[in-house]
Amino acid sequence: MEAEGHAPDCARVTRLLSALVRIPTPNDPVRGVKPGMKEAAAIASAIRGETGDEYQILEGPAPVLIRVAGSGRPVTLFLAHYDVVPPGPGWTVDPYSGLVREGALYGRGAADDKSNVAAISVALSGYRPPRGTIVVAFTGDEETGGRSAKWLASWLEKENLWPDHLVNGDGVLERIIVRRRNAFSARVTVRAGREEARGERVEQEFKTRFLVRKTMHSAYFVPSVDTHSLVAASLWVRDNEVLVSELSGEWVKGNVVPRTASIAGVAPGEGDLHSYDPGLTSIVWSIVPLVRAPVETELYSDYGVSINPNVYTLSGGEHTLHLDIRAMSMSKDRIEDTLKSVLDATIGPGKYELRVSGGGGYLYTDPDTGLIRTAREVARRLGLPDRLVEAAGASDSRHFSPRGVKAFDYGPLGYNIHGPDEHVIISSLCRTTLFYRTLAGALHEQA
Repeated sequence: MEAEGHAPDCARVTRLLSALVRIPTPNDPVRGVKPGMKEAAAIASAIRGETGDEYQILEGPAPVLIRVAGSGRPVTLFLAHYDVVPPGPGWTVDPYSGLVREGALYGRGAADDKSNVAAISVALSGYRPPRGTIVVAFTGDEETGGRSAKWLASWLEKENLWPDHLVNGDGVLERIIVRRRNAFSARVTVRAGREEARGERVEQEFKTRFLVRKTMHSAYFVPSVDTHSLVAASLWVRDNEVLVSELSGEWVKGNVVPRTASIAGVAPGEGDLHSYDPGLTSIVWSIVPLVRAPVETELYSDYGVSINPNVYTLSGGEHTLHLDIRAMSMSKDRIEDTLKSVLDATIGPGKYELRVSGGGGYLYTDPDTGLIRTAREVARRLGLPDRLVEAAGASDSRHFSPRGVKAFDYGPLGYNIHGPDEHVIISSLCRTTLFYRTLAGALHEQA
């Protein structure tokens, strides 16, 4: 490793990140697209070309790249993910270009999360710890619940490599993240139908607005500050008693807030007969109370509970609303019971189907643990912020933290995550690389 305080090779980490962004690795279960062995091999090749390190590719639920250095205790796992959300609309640059402009690097995954793949790869390039073991692993399905991270946890346990520490490179803003909520998804399905009502034909489009944060990431949506296009559409339908015939929007993925949502329907009253869909009307009507469902949690969160309706589909004569749910809870059943009580009141018992999934775990680490104290000391030594924070989104830490692994998340300054023109600040990328490198030394070079 380079001497502490020596600036990392910014050119090297920038080149690697640009190469990684140019490898498309979208993870989109709605469209059946996800990274496979071909993409994993391309990621491994890009890392090898810049660092010389060889990574083994394990065939988990999605391919996992792994490298082990050293032996014995303690074991520190440095983790990140190479899958990304689909590009979505609104880009002014090629989302897979890895473009460098005015001190920033642009592209899907430039911040979330290939920045951390690049930073960890360069930071630990060729490093063999004098004491203990370092495991570097990159997963390929964090954006859809992280089944590979859960699988990796079992693999590490079998290999006697269960981590004492987890440094999860999946954060932004150069902050030490010690809390993250659990992530769940829910699907509400009703049958499509067709009826007629007399009145006026109406149409209305609504737009999402993030007032403070430059992102379309669902977990960072704050209801008291931001405006969700589909929730606004639901409120308009309810206030005007619109009978809905069509719903459209810029649906991207379950954890990406749609930029727009449009309603077409009938405002009842005098006029001609128009057709509408009673099932679609009921599901749109249910959105406002669903996002305010009183879900109970086990632990404190700065962000409380978030419930966002981000995707709507019509298939096989059924309307389905896909909800992204964030809560400091391990109880899928409790969330399902709460949503069911809302749907019984709004749609009616037996008139819908509800399926809740996910819930791998949450990140919750005591600030007084040795790992967190060391991370703060390293940050102060390097002139970086040592503030401990909660991040809104879930991460692969949730598959380790509930099992007692001391963990935190970290990452460079990045913007427009899950939105158009996602980018990372290159100077911060370099500082993050130095942070990882110095932290590894602090954990493994002292008795």
